[in-house]
Amino acid sequence: MLVQEGHSYYKEDMKVARNPAGALSLPSNVGFLLIDRFGLMTYASIVEPFRAANVLSGRTLYNWRTISVGPAVVHAASGDGILVDTTIKEEPKFEILFVCAGGNAVDFRDQQTFAWLRRQASRGGRIVGVSGGPFLLARAGLLAGRRCTVHWEHLPAFREEFTQLRVEDKLYVVDGRRMTCAGGSAGMDLALQMIASDHNQAISTAVSDWYIKHQLRDPTSAQRMSARQRYGVESPALARAFLLMENNIAEPLSCAEIARRSGMSVRHLERLFVAETEATMFEQYKRIRLRHAAALLRETDLSATEIAVASGFTTAAHFSRSFSHRYGVTPRQARRRAPNLADLGRVDIED
Repeated sequence: MLVQEGHSYYKEDMKVARNPAGALSLPSNVGFLLIDRFGLMTYASIVEPFRAANVLSGRTLYNWRTISVGPAVVHAASGDGILVDTTIKEEPKFEILFVCAGGNAVDFRDQQTFAWLRRQASRGGRIVGVSGGPFLLARAGLLAGRRCTVHWEHLPAFREEFTQLRVEDKLYVVDGRRMTCAGGSAGMDLALQMIASDHNQAISTAVSDWYIKHQLRDPTSAQRMSARQRYGVESPALARAFLLMENNIAEPLSCAEIARRSGMSVRHLERLFVAETEATMFEQYKRIRLRHAAALLRETDLSATEIAVASGFTTAAHFSRSFSHRYGVTPRQARRRAPNLADLGRVDIED
């Protein structure tokens, strides 16, 4: 049972686990490579469970250091600055290295950082790409032949750039000593799983309870809410239709085919769309495809013609007209004015 002494807690049956090689894993040296504009919540959702594991077990199970590619202070996407402990100019050895990056990771091309990551991998530690961090791991060649995931917002760009990788839409993926995580609150799910694996379930459960996290999600859980919740619709048929649209962007389905797969007539499905979303099936489909195109404009260097094809438009001119009508700027203007339009296409307020 948990026993309280002042502000510290311990569990009498919390035994220190041994790693697969048989050596005591006390403490594990953990590194956090923070890329400018990383997600503060993602970082906190991982480091806080490690801190709690130390407190609740009464032992130092994890030590951690923050690392940058050069500057002494790295700023999160929120603007908060973190004074890092070291930079990649040093070569500390980590049992676990987290690479934390946000949406800016799609533009990150620093070859010195990639070489440093490869050297870290050669030392046998676990390397974890979080949120946009998988972009860095993939560009460093550390995900070749492995399963991986990335935050859902980056999935279109990631799949376009790394067509050879086995990308899965999951909370996190563990493939040997390479791990990838969608970020956000999924970071805590991964951290809790790592604590249980490194030590025991009792410590992990105590940490989960401390943070009022009543349910540890399975890594195969979907990253996003259901289509029914995201689009605010009541009809299961409408939810199925939206999923069909999201899963068929480059080669759009006809309205008749969507209706057939949704289990009703085109006329009936059209009535539901107008009644519950105040837009036609065709209009909603075009909005989904344009949001996909906006994501590719933000996060890839694909040409407008390539993005048009990837988003299901027959010609670049048709794509440009549709995009301008929807967002008030041409695709070229949107790309040139980034990052001022960084949120373009993420949320359609009028929908």
